Amino acid sequence: MAAHRESALSVFFAFLRLGLTSFGGPVAHLGYFRAEFVERRKWLDEAAYTDIVALCQFLPGPASSQVGISLGILRAGLPGALAAWLGFTMPSAIALIAFAYGVEGMGALANAPWLHGLKIVAVAVVAQAVWGMARVLCPDRERASLAIGAALLVLFSPSAYGQIGAIAIGGLIGWRFLPSSASSGHPLPLSVGRGLSVTALVVFFGLLIGLPLLAGMSGNHAVQLFDSFYRSGALVFGGGHVVLPLLQAEVVPPGWVTNDAFLAGYGAAQAVPGPLFTFAAYLGTMMGPSPNGWLGGLLCLAAIFLPSFLLIVGALPFWEQLRRRTSVQSALKGVNAAVVGLLLAALYTPVWTSAIAAPSDFAIALVAFLLLAFWKVPPWLVVVLGALATAGLTAVV
Repeated sequence: MAAHRESALSVFFAFLRLGLTSFGGPVAHLGYFRAEFVERRKWLDEAAYTDIVALCQFLPGPASSQVGISLGILRAGLPGALAAWLGFTMPSAIALIAFAYGVEGMGALANAPWLHGLKIVAVAVVAQAVWGMARVLCPDRERASLAIGAALLVLFSPSAYGQIGAIAIGGLIGWRFLPSSASSGHPLPLSVGRGLSVTALVVFFGLLIGLPLLAGMSGNHAVQLFDSFYRSGALVFGGGHVVLPLLQAEVVPPGWVTNDAFLAGYGAAQAVPGPLFTFAAYLGTMMGPSPNGWLGGLLCLAAIFLPSFLLIVGALPFWEQLRRRTSVQSALKGVNAAVVGLLLAALYTPVWTSAIAAPSDFAIALVAFLLLAFWKVPPWLVVVLGALATAGLTAVV
């Protein structure tokens, strides 16, 4: 891994570009991150990146955002973590707050041809990530078999428990049957000490326990909102769409948001890049009594992502120490193979099943994969070309 450190501002702009172009959901985001920071910028190597992905798969919260926060920490410390999160999150948060203020045209984007083109490009992005990671992390028949087994488990048990179970089983098999004589990859350049790490974990659990008590005693609407969205971000495994039922149960029964408004915002969230957790910004903007409007949106957005910051800051220093041990490296061989299997399963559903519906879709996906994998065209440009190609074909047909 390169020892060069970035400024927080450069980290912000690197992630802002991804925040504007990373369509396709959390699995596609991991593919975009890998293409940008492992292959293009070489901020870290394949093994270190996959170890971070494995850690974030274990933690509750939005995995792709947590990977982004981790990369920001590694590159520019805690300011880099905030810069990475802002860059990746801000575009979709602004779009959804605008939609909450009545930008009705965004609701029609859910079925727009160019949006379908973005989903098609996501197929190529995830396929490239699976292909590249499999070559490095599944070089033998044992780990290739582990990857396929993890994919089968997730396909037949499509839940957060299936994902966590696949990773745990992969780690157990790796620890028992895939010996390692030395640690792989380079050390992570962490600037977070163990004291700060422990403090972050104490704050995480303190808020998880204390916020419901404070909300009940104070009756303050802002505290109640913060509590609801903090718990949603802290207790959901799998991220993305998994958080939606939890949010619906938090905001619809109390009458903060109507079910129709909830579903309308969910539809708009599908048409914007970046993490789906920014749906919280829409919900906070729609709510009343005060706070509402954009301030309420920012409050709920901060609340749902705060657990991710605390968990990443709390876990990374311990994870760096653990991943250097021989026994843990053996387990990580199995875990990394299982992560490849998870991405492979996600390549089929929801990425492939939601995007490839006709031969023309498959053709665009093939060309996008060619441009990404062999011609090394920047992902943002492939996104634009894919959207234009789909819109053009739809207009012709």
